Amino acid sequence: MSISINNNETPSDASPSLRNRRISGVAAPEATVEQDGLEKIKLATTDESDMVTDSAGEDTSSDVDAGNVVGKRKGGEEGKKGESVVKGEEGDDKSGKGDGNLPAKYVYRASAPAHSRVKESPLSSAAIFKQSHAGLFNLCIVVLIAVNSRLTIENLMKYGLLIRSGFWFSSKSLKDWPLFVCWLTLPAFPIAAFLIEKLAWRKLISEPVVVSLHVLLTSMEILYPVLVILKCDLDILWGLTLMLSACTFWLKLVSYAHTNYDLRNLHSKDKGEKSSEHPNLDYSYGVSFRSLVYFIMAPTLCYQLNYPRSMCIRRGWLICQFIQLVIFTGFMGFIIEQYVNPIIKNSEHPLKGNFLNAIERVLRLSLPVLYVWLCMFYCFFHLWLNILGELLCFGDREFYKDWWNAKTIEEYWRMWNMPVHKWMVRHIYFPCLRNGLPKGAASIVSFFISAVFHELCVGVPCHIFTFWAFMGIMLQVPMSTLTRYLQDKFKSSMVGNMIFWFFFCIFGQPMCVLLYYHEMMNSNIITQ
Repeated sequence: MSISINNNETPSDASPSLRNRRISGVAAPEATVEQDGLEKIKLATTDESDMVTDSAGEDTSSDVDAGNVVGKRKGGEEGKKGESVVKGEEGDDKSGKGDGNLPAKYVYRASAPAHSRVKESPLSSAAIFKQSHAGLFNLCIVVLIAVNSRLTIENLMKYGLLIRSGFWFSSKSLKDWPLFVCWLTLPAFPIAAFLIEKLAWRKLISEPVVVSLHVLLTSMEILYPVLVILKCDLDILWGLTLMLSACTFWLKLVSYAHTNYDLRNLHSKDKGEKSSEHPNLDYSYGVSFRSLVYFIMAPTLCYQLNYPRSMCIRRGWLICQFIQLVIFTGFMGFIIEQYVNPIIKNSEHPLKGNFLNAIERVLRLSLPVLYVWLCMFYCFFHLWLNILGELLCFGDREFYKDWWNAKTIEEYWRMWNMPVHKWMVRHIYFPCLRNGLPKGAASIVSFFISAVFHELCVGVPCHIFTFWAFMGIMLQVPMSTLTRYLQDKFKSSMVGNMIFWFFFCIFGQPMCVLLYYHEMMNSNIITQ
């Protein structure tokens, strides 16, 4: 802001040097007090637009502008007798105790505009995403802590402490030794796959024989643990662990066989044809046992000859991850024993009992089941897979994306489990498209394979084949269409995200838990 002085109001005998000293803020002699008074009047009547808004139309602080004015007025050396001080009408010193602030009556006049431009309310749809809502987030955290603390106290008063000393491991777990032996023998199947690929690389067996051997090997790899679990009356938790390991080995074996088959086809082509089709592909194909071992241990389901690698292992970071893994695993066990078990034991079959009672049980079970599921996700996808990646210097740590912002069911399935999603896209979806299937049919095939493995991982350890898990996954196909339609209709990401949370986490998972629990109770298979 500039200060203009009218020469007509300045005495004619005022020298140029005197005027320059007044403009630069240097105190004038005592003979010029009258001129200073005229300048103070000029300061008080400065154009309001200069004092209230800046050149861009933005609101600025009146105190800042006042400080700039007084900084130019006062300038001078500290302690100088002739230094000008702006005084109020009563003669009191209003200089702000030397901090360079003009009083409000000189800056914000009654005629100054209070409204200078168009503005939206902070919570309106046009401005809600343009500012921070950290305070509301903190409020939600405080409310969650308060509500869950009350539920914890109420649960402890009603049931007492239900955590058993042998929740994760006890002497009864020793009877599960067939599962442990089966788990130890699973690496034999990747070794057999390596031998098949070695024979195929040396052209000792034909391609149809290679494909047939891989189909037989992968089928045996998934049937072997299924038969062991069904033959033995074993604990559900350890049976679930074995089935998850077996399904992981199956996915890795399929990727290993499919990738090597594709590399053999590319390697057999003419060099010029290969370079034109795939300019960025490494054609130094070979079968390496070391690469297979690394692939089996690495946190990925897609085989390739080389992976992005990190430079070193961060030991301190690893220790922190292990500590978090122990804490969250214990917290997950506490919720299961203290909350989930009492609720489902006091429930009726959701499809055979009272409808209102079933809805009440589902809603009451939704919160602890959601906590367990979130803990499972954090423990496995964030902590455990990052620990494996750090130990093996595996560079690509994108094990998940921001699935919590998913606007449709389809987006959720693309983002929450990136290893499986990449495997599906690489070995199921695009091969279906290359064979002439439309996109919709390729998506149905992908969901069908996912539904089969969900049923195996849940039904086999529970010794129940009611296909609830299978139907739950296949229902994701129409649900994806529905949420995509609603997303396009309402043109709002919040609507689709809320629908996703309700159908998938609030309603779907508690319903599946109740269904499988009562089916096990009816079959007298549940273990105490």
